[in-house]
Amino acid sequence: MSERILILAPRGRDARVIQDVLQRDGITGRVCEDLGCLRACLQGHAGGAVVTEEALSGPELEPLLAFCDAQPSWSDIPFIVMATRQTGRRSAIAAGVLERLGNVVLLERPVNAETLSSAARSSLRVRRRQYQTRDLLDERERRERELRVLNETLEQRVRERALELEKAREALEFALDSAGMGSWDLDLLSDSSRRTPQHDRIFGYAEPQPAWGAEHLLGHVVEEERAAVAAAFAKATASGTLDIECRIRRADGAVRWIVAKGRAGYDAAGRPVRMAGVVMDTTDRRMTEDALHQAQKMEAIGQLTGGVAHDFNNLLTVIVGGLDMVLRRPEQTERVTRLASAAMTAARRGEQLTQQLLAFSRRQMLRPQTLNPNRLLLEFEGLARRAVGEAVTLRLELDPAVDPIRIDPAQFESAVLNLVVNARDAMPDGGVVRVSSRNVHRDTRATSERGISPGAYVEVSVTDNGSGIDAQTLARAFEPFFTTKEVGKGSGLGLSQVYGFARSAGGDVAIESELGRGTCVRLYFPPSADAPAEEPPATPNKVPLRPAASGETVLLVEDDEQVLAMAIESLEELRYTVIVAHNAREALEHIRGPARIDIMFSDVVMPGGMNGAQLAVEARHLRPEMKVLLTSGYVGEPMTQKPIADDVDVLNKPYRRDELAQKLRVVLGRG
Repeated sequence: MSERILILAPRGRDARVIQDVLQRDGITGRVCEDLGCLRACLQGHAGGAVVTEEALSGPELEPLLAFCDAQPSWSDIPFIVMATRQTGRRSAIAAGVLERLGNVVLLERPVNAETLSSAARSSLRVRRRQYQTRDLLDERERRERELRVLNETLEQRVRERALELEKAREALEFALDSAGMGSWDLDLLSDSSRRTPQHDRIFGYAEPQPAWGAEHLLGHVVEEERAAVAAAFAKATASGTLDIECRIRRADGAVRWIVAKGRAGYDAAGRPVRMAGVVMDTTDRRMTEDALHQAQKMEAIGQLTGGVAHDFNNLLTVIVGGLDMVLRRPEQTERVTRLASAAMTAARRGEQLTQQLLAFSRRQMLRPQTLNPNRLLLEFEGLARRAVGEAVTLRLELDPAVDPIRIDPAQFESAVLNLVVNARDAMPDGGVVRVSSRNVHRDTRATSERGISPGAYVEVSVTDNGSGIDAQTLARAFEPFFTTKEVGKGSGLGLSQVYGFARSAGGDVAIESELGRGTCVRLYFPPSADAPAEEPPATPNKVPLRPAASGETVLLVEDDEQVLAMAIESLEELRYTVIVAHNAREALEHIRGPARIDIMFSDVVMPGGMNGAQLAVEARHLRPEMKVLLTSGYVGEPMTQKPIADDVDVLNKPYRRDELAQKLRVVLGRG
């Protein structure tokens, strides 16, 4: 807007006088010669006009009035009309002219200079506000235009975005289907979900189900695992992460393994409101892993078969040959004694070899003991040498001052043997495997991230000078089912089992390796404050027998007839009264009966559904005062999972008569 007032006063010096009055008050005035000039100047955005009433006539008046009529809605140009004093009303024509001008202020002449200046300033203020209104209207119109454009394109953009999302969803669904995965998004408040078709196919449905919630999932989980899955699902809503693996019964009745992983979503108040994730059928993978595990077992058996068969044949040669010569000339007492002694020595060597094989196969009873680790390492040295073969040198570097540790001997030997076999495999062209033991101290820096306490530990290490392990493989060495061996050469469970054994014993495992220089695996065990079990003393050829006290009765439970006959003869020679049972059912009948029974001597593994450990529990329930002694050479899978109670004595097979006599007297002598 132009900050000036237009002046139209064609008579005399009126225009100049008005201009001077305005000029003195700081208002710019421009004099117009006629109505045409005034109209032209008004189009130039003037702030207002001062016009004498007599100037509003002639042919140029109508164009001016038409201009005023055509003003935009925001504009109403202020006119100060200086009128001559009149005695009556104006004519209709004069009044119509003023009305068409619109925003008119009438000042009757003569006009005071101050009044004129005030009216001019007021006109400028009004005109200024009109332009501000115009700017606001223009801005609003501009935004309305933009909004119209946005509205016109919004639907198109929504369609395009929806198409992009649909393509992304289809791509994700295709990728999940290709991987055999189904996705799910569960509303925890309504127990309803959105799922991909693959999700429902995993549960055995050819067509998508109309409804699916947590209860539907639990309904498919096999009964014995349902409570654990429900607990895991409930825990996931608090922890935010779901990770379960379980068996389900599909709609077609087939039992399959699945893995479900998901994450929880929360509202502003922190309440879980949804959970989304994926589900996958892992049955085929588990079958493959089981097959690989079995292949690893068979490989281990194959590696040991040759050496073990050779050793057993040598031992049997001594036993069979000696007994054959005894039968041919039984009258030669000195010769019979010498041959029998050689046969007994060979049999004891066979017993030791059998125990080592059971340790390797994890079929010994789980009975932690406080032992000197050096003793165990020396006892299974022969088996380890056969495992590494002739191309590899095995060296034992044992600290004689090493502290005792509390471990399961079978698991310890199996773990070390596993490490020895791995070391051998790392040296296909031969090398040296060192097995060492020593006492060490581990500080806080070494134990803070391992979940164990700093302090004294016993370290048992297996070191080779083989090919070594790269850093990437080393980081995954203890992962279950991770292996760098060829397919069929290993299941990837060996080191994970070693790790699990060490951790269950309260210790730790560390592995160090460098490519081309070899690998060292260190097992750490906390020292035991208990005294270690004494080594079984070397037994001379003749041991004084410990006969039974008067009337002492043994309930003998054994299903093998030959072992039963030998045991009966040994017990009767020891002057025990023997009651025979071939299984747990017969034994319980005797226990419920009136006969005197001082001790039950039972095999662990028996047919009929109840093993020796279970029989011992039931027998003690029926006769709390009765002693129990168990015997076994192989406990089988169920007993490795449910070990024999610590307060039950066990005599390992094979046993000699003097060992049986001593064990019976120890057990019977307890209060």
